[in-house]
Amino acid sequence: MSTPINCVLVALCLAGCASQPASTSGQAGSSTVGGGFSGAGPIAGSNGNSLGGSAGSSPAGGSSGDTGGSSSPGAGQSGDGGGAPNGGATAATGGGAMGNAGSAGSAGSAGSAGSTGAPSLPDFVTSAANAYWNTAGQMTLLTSGTADLIVDENTKYQRWDGFGGCFNEMGWDALSVVTGEIPRAMKLLFDAKDGANLAYGRLPLGASDYSMSWYTLDDTAGDFTMEKFSIARDREKLIPFIKAALANKPDLHLWASPWVVPGWMMDSSRNMKSDAQTLGAHALYMARFVEEYAKEGLKIEAIHPQNEPGYARVHWTQALLIDFMKTYLGPTFAQRNLSTEIWCGTMSKDPEDTMIAKAAALDAAAMKYIKGFGVQWNLQDAVSTLAAKGPVMQTEHRCGNYNFKSPYWDESRYDAKKPQNDHLYGEESWQLIRDWIVKGVNSYSAWNMVLDTAGMSLDNWPQNALLVVDRSAKTLTATAAYYAFRHYSQYVAPGATRIAITGSQDALAFKNPDGSIVTEIYNGGPSSKTTSIGVRSAIYRFDVPSHGWATLRIKPVP
Repeated sequence: MSTPINCVLVALCLAGCASQPASTSGQAGSSTVGGGFSGAGPIAGSNGNSLGGSAGSSPAGGSSGDTGGSSSPGAGQSGDGGGAPNGGATAATGGGAMGNAGSAGSAGSAGSAGSTGAPSLPDFVTSAANAYWNTAGQMTLLTSGTADLIVDENTKYQRWDGFGGCFNEMGWDALSVVTGEIPRAMKLLFDAKDGANLAYGRLPLGASDYSMSWYTLDDTAGDFTMEKFSIARDREKLIPFIKAALANKPDLHLWASPWVVPGWMMDSSRNMKSDAQTLGAHALYMARFVEEYAKEGLKIEAIHPQNEPGYARVHWTQALLIDFMKTYLGPTFAQRNLSTEIWCGTMSKDPEDTMIAKAAALDAAAMKYIKGFGVQWNLQDAVSTLAAKGPVMQTEHRCGNYNFKSPYWDESRYDAKKPQNDHLYGEESWQLIRDWIVKGVNSYSAWNMVLDTAGMSLDNWPQNALLVVDRSAKTLTATAAYYAFRHYSQYVAPGATRIAITGSQDALAFKNPDGSIVTEIYNGGPSSKTTSIGVRSAIYRFDVPSHGWATLRIKPVP
């Protein structure tokens, strides 16, 4: 026996219910839930009970809200669903934490959401090729039966801190072609109701390979006191990009890493010089970056001292990079009263960067300053070891379009002239995000948030992006990868806890700070798949589209 329910209208949306703090293991941090960079490690828990018995009566429904809004892939907007049965919820602590407000149809009273309360969102949404962000899917609430997937909220894994993306000059340059679309681009990326609700913003400290050209912030040879240090170049494209984002997301967490160092800090073989004067100057270089950005009203919350040491244009030895963090960078920040955290990142090449991160984790003097670890690309297997010492951030989503073997990628698809911002890259993206989360990271960052259709780096590698600008047609399009991110990032709140879900490796579950349960499901098969999920004492059945993914949110226990 079953009762058909339209998920956009059903009163399964969030009701007011404060979350219970999870007990944690691992190294404790100083930040509040969902509020920033440092925090606790993985969370231990016991197995939950199996489902059984009747699901009980259906949740009381409120009147439906406006289901209008743009349905085009580029817009990514949907109307409001029905109101919450029990009014509004109290917002959780920290940026982006979810607290729902709304009315229970004509009978309910409105609740207060607080300054960080979450907007009304559809409780069920799917995406597939040419059908992104579909909120019209049907769900059935079963009163008996056996579920394909079982959510066990008593078995807890890591705390979740949020999703993010990287600011780069080429992104803002592309947006300058479609200036009228900039507000929509910022909403798509950062808005909690009509966008991906990204919580973190990465900045290059100097140039990255997606700057308009290579540069550093002090190219004056021998300027050990940083008298010629300047962020004038950043004010042209990078800082306007960041400020446009902050207009939509004032509590966005900003962090930075350098791709390059001033040439005079390296020897003729591009090895980082190891003398105290140079290393002291480099630490001052990073401190000045934090201080000058603060004058622009931009708070840099963390510094990762080198992007991909194993691949970088500057060569660091393991011993030298660790010594730089503990002997120069940490003390310099302390002497200048900077609250900016130091993270051991961003590590990418295995085994070289893996060895750096693991050695730093075992160095007590270094760990006095290191608050977390930034890893990307090839360091999935190092996550569990590093998580025992501090939070771990996945710092750069794979860029797409590889001329080498890569997970979920057909090497024959490589194109030297343009990236594939197609649905297959969206599927690849969904699976990569899943894999890293299962490994235990606490946050996940996209690479380029915006590029043009060429996507060409300074190293002549065309790469993918979340949003793409066609310079000729003067259009802005949200890609399939954008929707893969948004399915996670809009629903899984900072401060959530990943919890167990059994029955498929293509599913994840989270418990948000307000007590709501979010499940993420992927179907890589050739046809739509009917799936049922058991959550608490109920079973929810729905279809996941072929080569697509679905998000289901269940209201908290009253």
